Amino acid sequence: MENVLITICGRAGSKGFKNKNLKIFDGHPLSYYSLSAAQIFMKQHPELNVDLCLNTDSDLLIDVVTKCYPEVTVLHRPEELCGDLVPKMMVYQHSLRQMEALKGKQYENLIDLDITSPLRQEQDVSGAYALKKSRPELDLVFSVCPSRRTPYFNMAKLENGYAKRVIDHHFTARQQTPPVFDLNASIYVFGRKFLLENETGFLWDGKIGMYEMFDTGIIDIDSEEDYRLMEAIAHYLYGAYPSFGTVQTNIREDKP
Repeated sequence: MENVLITICGRAGSKGFKNKNLKIFDGHPLSYYSLSAAQIFMKQHPELNVDLCLNTDSDLLIDVVTKCYPEVTVLHRPEELCGDLVPKMMVYQHSLRQMEALKGKQYENLIDLDITSPLRQEQDVSGAYALKKSRPELDLVFSVCPSRRTPYFNMAKLENGYAKRVIDHHFTARQQTPPVFDLNASIYVFGRKFLLENETGFLWDGKIGMYEMFDTGIIDIDSEEDYRLMEAIAHYLYGAYPSFGTVQTNIREDKP
């Protein structure tokens, strides 16, 4: 039986949006949407041995998560992994090493579900995992959405006071440009070997596959404006697309 580790990671501090990991999103704690998606994945894959862990330095987040999901293993994030410039890859590595030591087993794959990307369809986590399994050469699969803008045609950078192309090219129409995608920070599926051997913290060192998600739910909550807009989008998606609503209705209710 294959061992899979699902991680939920969140820091106590957030300069862009204070206490964003503790927010209530459409009636439920924000973290519960990722926990619900993890539970759906586990129900869809009884053939897997799946463990779930929370990696954090926030006592408040620990209290929120373990109140309704007591089976989650809590990993206390060390101070050296809590800085703004610490690569997320190092947190994944810490989670994998700690859980393997605690559980006495190796995990073939690690799946990370970002707390601040709550909008997933019920098939998304399984879809990203299936892509990783179907292509053994891949070190990593991450989720993406089709980009509404392209660095080839309608993005610019500033150099010495002048607007410059982000990518050097001579396209004259958007239709000539290759398709590009937004990384929506929702789902990551790592192979064990790449994750443990990586020393740079740089995702692009590996061979990467892309799992394409529904393009409306791409906002990663990092500000009050993101939060309000995402809730409005969520209300629409829950009503129009039952596969989004399934993740919300699967959330465990707090029992007094």
